[in-house]
Amino acid sequence: MNVLIVHAHPEPRSLNGSLKDHAVAHLQRQGHAVQVSDLYAMGFNPLISAADNTQGQPGVRFRVSEDSRQAFADGTQSADIAREQDKLRWADALILQFPLWWFGLPAILKGWVERVYAYGFAYGVGEHSDQHWGDRYGEGSMSGKRAMLMVTTGGWASHYEPRGINGPMEAILFPIQHGILFYPGFEVLPPFVLHRTSRVDEAAFAAACTALEQRLDGLWSDAPIPYRRQNGGDYLIPQLTLRPDLAPGEEGLAVHLQRD
Repeated sequence: MNVLIVHAHPEPRSLNGSLKDHAVAHLQRQGHAVQVSDLYAMGFNPLISAADNTQGQPGVRFRVSEDSRQAFADGTQSADIAREQDKLRWADALILQFPLWWFGLPAILKGWVERVYAYGFAYGVGEHSDQHWGDRYGEGSMSGKRAMLMVTTGGWASHYEPRGINGPMEAILFPIQHGILFYPGFEVLPPFVLHRTSRVDEAAFAAACTALEQRLDGLWSDAPIPYRRQNGGDYLIPQLTLRPDLAPGEEGLAVHLQRD
């Protein structure tokens, strides 16, 4: 299988860098092909701009979505965007590997998403009608592929429990897992999370690597997070709200998970 790891940490000798290297080595030992987009090492530009369309007209007002759509359709995207899109097409599985900074993605990784997820590539695809509201949330260009987050935090695991001060990890990662990965069609596996990074000694690192190997071995066999598909009948279209007979009286992120 082909695995793309998008890595976002500025220090190659960091814990994140070491986990990335271990993941690459383990996947390759298992016979998988691996590509790494090391965003800091690449000097990846995270700033979306009119220059992303190499045939943009000087002096014309920059319209982010429309310019993205036009550049993708015309094949005039900047080369760095097209290269990353080719990697995504090649990959059977995507791993986003990053430290949780201020409850979200590092800015360089967020910028990778904003620029690489072009209109017509990752969004704005499929028919829009009273029965089908685009190919997204379980459908789309990444359908048939799998994705997983590898995340580190400085806080304790208890800080991210349902009653923890930071809020539950499932809620913090929901915009990434549901909104960035499931949206264009990835099957999203539960995340691999390593907490309290400043206290990871050699023994803890070895244990983390063993746990990581088990998760990597399950990339194609572990059950994904059971998000509801947008066009699968659970949501009213075009309102895109959950049918009132499903999880009646409930609100919150958990209603978007299928129940047995």
